[in-house]
Amino acid sequence: MSFSDILREAAEEYGIALTLDHLAAFSLYQQLLLSWNEKINLTAITEPREVAVKHMIDSLSCYDERFFPPGCTVADVGTGAGFPGIPLKIFRPDIRLTLIDSLNKRLIFLQDVVGQLGLKDVKLVHARAEEAGRQKEQRDRHQVALSRAVARLNTLAELCLPLVRPGGYFIALKGAQYQEELAEAQPAIKTLASSVDEVKNVSLPGLDDRRAVIYIRKSGPTPAGFPRRPGIPEKKPL
Repeated sequence: MSFSDILREAAEEYGIALTLDHLAAFSLYQQLLLSWNEKINLTAITEPREVAVKHMIDSLSCYDERFFPPGCTVADVGTGAGFPGIPLKIFRPDIRLTLIDSLNKRLIFLQDVVGQLGLKDVKLVHARAEEAGRQKEQRDRHQVALSRAVARLNTLAELCLPLVRPGGYFIALKGAQYQEELAEAQPAIKTLASSVDEVKNVSLPGLDDRRAVIYIRKSGPTPAGFPRRPGIPEKKPL
């Protein structure tokens, strides 16, 4: 069975309808991911169904049209191999995507992906999240900031919320400990002028682990002093 067929079946099982254009783009992305993975460490997940479910469908699990208005600006923080930003861009080509990562060789891979898939309105930013949150062109600018499997939520809040404009959302894709993380992140979320809007439980096809997507709404501008200098949010979470 081809990767396209595997992904189509998994998407249907999850409840997502993918077009032939979607499937062609996801298949090319998977090919590039595995090819580049032989040169640089991008992912430990390489089996086709696992790539389809644990990378592609998992990335799309955060999608809800209520939080992604037409043409919205989306920042993917600590994007790594492009998850969840690239799958969302394939699914919704109209979003204006910024991929932020501290490792330049990952961004070189992503530039190849963007070029070969013909993706438009994609910016690559070589920076730590703490640095990006201080940049004029990034701070309080995006309608959505995303992060997947980067750090605990109390740290992620300080890394991601400074990028979000008031009225926008920070969307965190979290694993089995999401309830514990959400409880410990409340001080950070409040300090950064935000509040939890929704928590969506996620069940991926063929997997019995617990996952959730947390939608955090930002109500005001980022307070002065945040994000703190690189390394501090992780060492001393709010």
